Amino acid sequence: MNPAPHPPGTARPGGRTARTREAVLTAVFDELAESGFGALTMEGIAQRSGIHLATIYRRWRNIEGLVCDLLTDVSSTSVPLADTGTLDGDLRALAYSLQTLYEAARVRGLLDAVVSAAARQPEAAGILRDFFDVRLQLAGAMVGRAIARGEVPDDTDPVAVISALAAPFYYRLLISRRPVDRALADSAATAVRAGVEAGAYRTGD
Repeated sequence: MNPAPHPPGTARPGGRTARTREAVLTAVFDELAESGFGALTMEGIAQRSGIHLATIYRRWRNIEGLVCDLLTDVSSTSVPLADTGTLDGDLRALAYSLQTLYEAARVRGLLDAVVSAAARQPEAAGILRDFFDVRLQLAGAMVGRAIARGEVPDDTDPVAVISALAAPFYYRLLISRRPVDRALADSAATAVRAGVEAGAYRTGD
């Protein structure tokens, strides 16, 4: 199991630009945890981070851009993509990583903030779609490996497989508003693997 996600930038090298991004995103994460999305302001982020307000506006333009960038940062460092040698192992590892990520109250608050931002701003909605498109393509590599091993049919749709794995987590978090747990991760991985075996995610006729 992966450790709980840490604040952005706690272990990243880099120059002034990287340090600026780390300071700002950490401030956004802290502000979200303390006050929620509705209380976020660019001025508050500038004060907490110690970064000039004009710099923040120039790089991120608005609050929606900030929270979407934070989601990208947290997800990329907290949801590694395993290569266990089997699709079942890879799906289960990914499900456990999602469970660990969303067990953290701070990350659940971040997810709420990003969804709220997407509902308010078309630009944020586009950023959110692009984020999930990229993550789905990256995670879909595990299905590509399974195809190369001859483990699943050649026309298995990687994006459909990973979307089906992730969907129960977002239903639990955003619709039923209940916490995620290991039972959810196991059931999601088991159901998707069974669906793959049944041909549910094939693109052919």
